[in-house]
Amino acid sequence: MKTLLPYMKKYRIFAILSPILMILEVLADIIIPYLMSKIVDVGIANGDIDYIVKIGIIMILSALLGMAFGVMSAHAGARAGYGFAAEIRKDVFRKVQDFSFANLDKFSVSSLITRLTNDCNTIGQVTMMSLRMAIRAPFLALFALIMAFNINSSLAKVFMVAIPLTAFFITIILRKARPLFKRLQTRVDRVNAAIQENLTGIRVVKSFNRQEFEEEKFRKRNDSLRDTALEAISIVIFLMPIMNLIIYGTIIAVLWFGGQQVRIGSMGGGELISFITYITQVMMALMLMSFFFMQLLRGIASGSRILEVLNTESEIKEIDKPVKELKDASIVFDKVNFKYPGSKEFVLKDINFKIESGETLGIIGSTGASKSTLVQLIPRLYDVTEGRVMVGGRDVREYDIKALRDQVAFVLQKNTLFSGTLRENMKWGNENASDEEIIRALKQAQAWEFVSKYKDGLDHWVEQGGANFSGGQKQRLCIARALVKSPKIIILDDSTSAVDMTTDARIQKSFKEELQGVTKIIIAQRISSIKMADRIIVMHEGRIESIGVHKELLSKSPIYREIYESQEKGVIGG
Repeated sequence: MKTLLPYMKKYRIFAILSPILMILEVLADIIIPYLMSKIVDVGIANGDIDYIVKIGIIMILSALLGMAFGVMSAHAGARAGYGFAAEIRKDVFRKVQDFSFANLDKFSVSSLITRLTNDCNTIGQVTMMSLRMAIRAPFLALFALIMAFNINSSLAKVFMVAIPLTAFFITIILRKARPLFKRLQTRVDRVNAAIQENLTGIRVVKSFNRQEFEEEKFRKRNDSLRDTALEAISIVIFLMPIMNLIIYGTIIAVLWFGGQQVRIGSMGGGELISFITYITQVMMALMLMSFFFMQLLRGIASGSRILEVLNTESEIKEIDKPVKELKDASIVFDKVNFKYPGSKEFVLKDINFKIESGETLGIIGSTGASKSTLVQLIPRLYDVTEGRVMVGGRDVREYDIKALRDQVAFVLQKNTLFSGTLRENMKWGNENASDEEIIRALKQAQAWEFVSKYKDGLDHWVEQGGANFSGGQKQRLCIARALVKSPKIIILDDSTSAVDMTTDARIQKSFKEELQGVTKIIIAQRISSIKMADRIIVMHEGRIESIGVHKELLSKSPIYREIYESQEKGVIGG
């Protein structure tokens, strides 16, 4: 919490007000038993009705003031606690946006969702409790002890046994519960992972009729979460009967010894009643503190998970005074080797080639040949392990990351559209793009042919993930979104696999005619998609097997020739 404290700056007024108001509420609560004793020992004993009414009115006013202070403290605490959590959540989300692909490989999506929701909410609740319960409990105990000693210091010695005994049991129980709360958050991660995976792939689940399998997988994780929660609660619930035993034991001792003092006249009956009330307040304060510490353990577990994200440094570092503009769209791979963080094996080995500005480069190879990894080094989605990647004559690590990525349009293998209108999705490429620019990009990507048929045109609604579009339509929309950026370099990572060959050919023709100054890199499984490229790279097991044009590769590259022949046979057979 100390590390996260700066996030409270915006809500510091509420964070200060809440404990102050809580102390005032405690003072109001503390005075009531004292006033009650005066009614019994003075008002009732002397039959003074006016005194009883006067003290009674003061008691009512004290109760009302206490209630008002409590309500205001609760409001201020909630504003501070949940505002604090909102600021943390906002910064964690911003941090995730800055993560490199290597950082995102470290954290699962479900874990990040849990941290941004469940863990941040827990921190908000614990903060609110820290401003209220963690203030109320010790001050209530302190003031009640003072009043108890003021009433009868000899009788107050019972606390010398009750308080240490209570502290001992609280410490033992919390020590056993702490690791379980940490494990509980991990179990929540696993449940969220199962939910996310199932809902994302629900169509696949249904098409393979695997509902029962998914239900069983979810049941196991859900039961594991339940069992861990019950294990933690089963330890914690022991606290309540132990606390009750200590409270009632203390009250019995006070009644025994205090009753004798009342009998001999050294203590008033009203004082004994108020003393018992103060005992109850002290013990309830200790119970509140134990409950707070249990929640604090959850908060610490959640806080450590939040800090794990915040303290993760992006693998992509930016130099001081980076280059803001690309001179041209030429690309050079110079002795590049790459391995994923934490891995011992290189997935790219000795990569050397150059692309001239405006050239079209095709990349083909078997699955697992590291084609996608190769192109992800250009916009610095990953950084090279050895060697360098140059764009416009400069090492990509010398560029301002935003400036570099604004000029490199990347269409990934997984095509993602976001809920909203088509226009809003297209403006991801350029938030200031006009409708004319969007339509031109849609035409270049061969998407206008179906978008133009919608009655609402660019205002047509896109469901989450683009669920209301076919695979080929989503691919074309994603290509159009990239083209709206007017980039100097465009990379298509197997982004036309769901498009028919005729449409694919029209896209290639459009690129050749309308994007002449743009460097184009096309990863494809079909040779027909890259056949007309200026050059083609054939990848095999992380290395460049051959570079050349289509006819040249047919004669000198066994891998390329094998792919070509298998596809030609497939076409003829079809």
